[in-house]
Amino acid sequence: MLKDPGPRYGGWGISDRASTRDYSLILTGYLVAIAAAIATIRISDAHPLLEVLAADVVATGVIFAFSVTFRNSSFYDAYWSVAPPLIALYFLLLPGSAAGERQLLVVFLVVLWAVRLTGNWAYGWTGMKHEDWRYENLAASSGRLWWPLSFLGIHLFPTLMVYAGCIALYPALVAGDRPLGWVDALGFGVGLAAVGLEFQADRELHRFRRVRGSRADVLDTGVWAWCRHPNYLGEIGFWVSLFLFGVAAWGWVYPWSWLGPAVMIILFVGISIPMIEKKLTADKPAYASYRSRTSMLIPRFSRASNQDLSG
Repeated sequence: MLKDPGPRYGGWGISDRASTRDYSLILTGYLVAIAAAIATIRISDAHPLLEVLAADVVATGVIFAFSVTFRNSSFYDAYWSVAPPLIALYFLLLPGSAAGERQLLVVFLVVLWAVRLTGNWAYGWTGMKHEDWRYENLAASSGRLWWPLSFLGIHLFPTLMVYAGCIALYPALVAGDRPLGWVDALGFGVGLAAVGLEFQADRELHRFRRVRGSRADVLDTGVWAWCRHPNYLGEIGFWVSLFLFGVAAWGWVYPWSWLGPAVMIILFVGISIPMIEKKLTADKPAYASYRSRTSMLIPRFSRASNQDLSG
């Protein structure tokens, strides 16, 4: 249940980057998972949403097998951003009544979001020797229950969350027959702003890590002066934008499409942010002051933060 797309709060140098062998292992695992997902869909004769769910679970099982083989649950980390564009591609191949213009807008946003998030993962990943600190803590505390917990909480649960977020893709890309309208414009604007915010948060975080004097330093400029978790705010905005496209295509509202943004907000606000803030408060003495003057998610704009962003 702990998978999320937020940045890692450590640091890395050139010597910490993953090797070509490490990336090859990840690529092999994901290609096998994709092949298993395709095979699952080919032998299925259910509603497309059920076919995608079954294929998603099967692919997750394959990635879990690789995690166990290499004793590293971070094998799953890239799955969050890899699955949605593949689900969107499958929906595009289905016959339907969706407006072509809407399909272009939705696919553009999904691909842009996936490239940003997967690229950020690849940039920060240090190879098979790395495992998310949250996974390590859970493994140490759960003992023999670690691998069942890893499957249910770190692999399957986030897969189901991302699947929930992708439900809105079905009316937007296949079943919805409403013409393009102002809700599409709203959805595209929200999605573009959300991904743009995540790009900017990544850029500032990477630059900060290169120039900071100590690991105890706190990034509190640019978009990080607006709120403490601009990356999570952008992530929530992206899933809300998909929901809005579903509304635009189908009306209010396609069954269960609201579940995606709802579970994302619960994950980030209720689990991910409190866990990360607990660690940051313990590791960085200055973080408590930053926390007291900066909102968690809803931005507080100021002249100072705008100057920091443009600098």
